[in-house]
Amino acid sequence: MDLKFAPADADAIPLYLLEVEAFDGWLARQSAPAKAWVMQSGFAATLGEALTVPATDGSMLCAIAGYGTAAARKRARFGLAGAAAKLPRGTYKLVSDLAGAQLETEALGWLLGQYIFDRYAEAKAPAAQLVAPEGVDAARIEAIAKGEALTRDLINTPANDMGPVALEAAASALAQAHGAQFHVIRGEALLDENFPLIHTVGRASDQAPRLIDMRWGEIGPKLTLVGKGVCFDTGGLNLKPGASMALMKKDMGGAATVMGLAEMIMALGLKVQLRVLIPAVENAVSSNAFRPGDILTSRQGLTVEINNTDAEGRLVLADALSFGAEDTPDLMISMATLTGAARVAVGPDLAPYFSDDAGFVNALEAGAIHAQDPVWQLPFWEPYEAMIEPGIADLDNAPSGGFAGCITAALFLRRFAGETNYAHFDVYGWNPAAKPARPKGGVGMAARALLEALPVMLKL
Repeated sequence: MDLKFAPADADAIPLYLLEVEAFDGWLARQSAPAKAWVMQSGFAATLGEALTVPATDGSMLCAIAGYGTAAARKRARFGLAGAAAKLPRGTYKLVSDLAGAQLETEALGWLLGQYIFDRYAEAKAPAAQLVAPEGVDAARIEAIAKGEALTRDLINTPANDMGPVALEAAASALAQAHGAQFHVIRGEALLDENFPLIHTVGRASDQAPRLIDMRWGEIGPKLTLVGKGVCFDTGGLNLKPGASMALMKKDMGGAATVMGLAEMIMALGLKVQLRVLIPAVENAVSSNAFRPGDILTSRQGLTVEINNTDAEGRLVLADALSFGAEDTPDLMISMATLTGAARVAVGPDLAPYFSDDAGFVNALEAGAIHAQDPVWQLPFWEPYEAMIEPGIADLDNAPSGGFAGCITAALFLRRFAGETNYAHFDVYGWNPAAKPARPKGGVGMAARALLEALPVMLKL
């Protein structure tokens, strides 16, 4: 869905965004009837609070939204979006002292809060619309919101309508919209072109496995995004229990996130040579499914012992990363809903990432703060390398013991990234409960932080 600002409207309703410490001063400047109305309502400018104030003729004089205290805003993002959800139908014009990144973030939060997934059931459109605040780049904010909406739509769509075929179609539509080159290797051709791990993981499905390859831009540094596109993960022969399988439509969240980020990059015209690689598979159960104990040979030539067929994401990413590294990009980033260990470590709000590049880390951390898109660095801890070396093969796809699962997965992936500047994000891709600007369901993580950081990282 399109998330856009309302057209400029001379009759737009003033919406005052008020911090707790500024509330009394604002109230003192109001007319006696307005002051009485606000006082009787009990409005206290707490974060996300909203109130409409009537004029003497019964029309709406203005609306007020609480922006809380600095301490409250540290514990919650997108305070304006929380208030917007409580406002009645109308077009509003923001009146506040916000400026710069803070104003942009709150304006973006309003748009993100308008998102509705309505593919399968009619949903009521958000009532409150916002005119783009003065001082913000409305086109940029709308482009970011569009990329986030794409990510959410892809994750929210169930696997019966978002299998490898549909994911390819969505990527093709994205490429066509921006004039990007598009190429796909499918089925048995994966073996012919040396992508054995992608083929092996996806061969049990009725929908053939495939590698999606999109290129855009002819100048600037080379940026390669690799997204895990496991459209549904049964766990394979190491079948997941029902409770663990319930959200596996989101196991292509890495692919959805890199596609959303690619939408932002292309729409905003960043001067990069962008490449997007998505191994799109379904990890299904059939007579030809790969087995625990199998030893597979990767595109790079490294052998992998399969100790758990439910650790399939790192396998398909391995071949894609090897392929991406052959093009010697200046920066290669993988995003994947890879491990439950990452969720246990940092919960659903933070995007854990791995990088050994101090410049990348500094730029990303600053970008995350600017974009209100939090990330958390975890280490490529080399003493754990021995945990992914089983002896019978070069690598183990699922080390026993359960320790440091997200770190050992990241170390596994790094083996296939060659000499490139490589970063890995172990995203969750799902909001378990609705929050301002982030309804329950699929969500992009770290894409906005990366978008802010890329100009610094790549010296654009």
